[in-house]
Parts: sequence; structure tokens; C-alpha cells
Amino acid sequence: MPSFRFELYVAGDAPRSRLAIRALTDLCEEHLPGRYELSVIDVTEHPELAERAHVLATPTLLRLSPTPRVRIIGDLRLTAKVLAGLGLDGATANDDGEVP
Repeated sequence: MPSFRFELYVAGDAPRSRLAIRALTDLCEEHLPGRYELSVIDVTEHPELAERAHVLATPTLLRLSPTPRVRIIGDLRLTAKVLAGLGLDGATANDDGEVP
């Protein structure tokens, strides 16, 4: 069973969406091989899921597990920011689960 569960919210097949998916997949394969599960949710096809998760902008990455939940919004190519947010570099997200 994967130890990390992610939901990545994107908007359609736009270049920014493709970049986010690729950046996150590459990061996970490098740092979490075989230890992650990733669900990609297109908010144009499933707005109800975005609303339920309180997603207001794309791309948005939610780390569902391990807890606490973490939300990263924006450019996922900023590897240091994403690693810090996921707690994979010794840094952690703030108390609200947001990455500074």
C-alpha cells in the first residue's frame, strides 16, 4: 500500500496542466518510487470534486496521506518548494497545511 496519497487538480489539457502532471510524476518517481498513489482530477470535467476539496486555483496538489494534509498551489516545477511542502527535505508545511 502506498505511503503517500496525492490528488492533483488541473484545468483541462492546457500546457500548464501537462507541466504540473509531468513535474509531480517525475518528482514522485525520483523521491517516492513505489510509495505513492496519484489521482489527477480535471476541474473542467469534475467541478464538484474541486468544490468539495476547496480548490480555487490550478494546479493544486493535495497530500492526503500521510497526515497532516498539505496543499501546494502553483508551479510544481519548483522542486525545492514541493519537496519542502511534502516534508521530503526535512522542512515542513505550516500549521494550516500550506507551504510558505
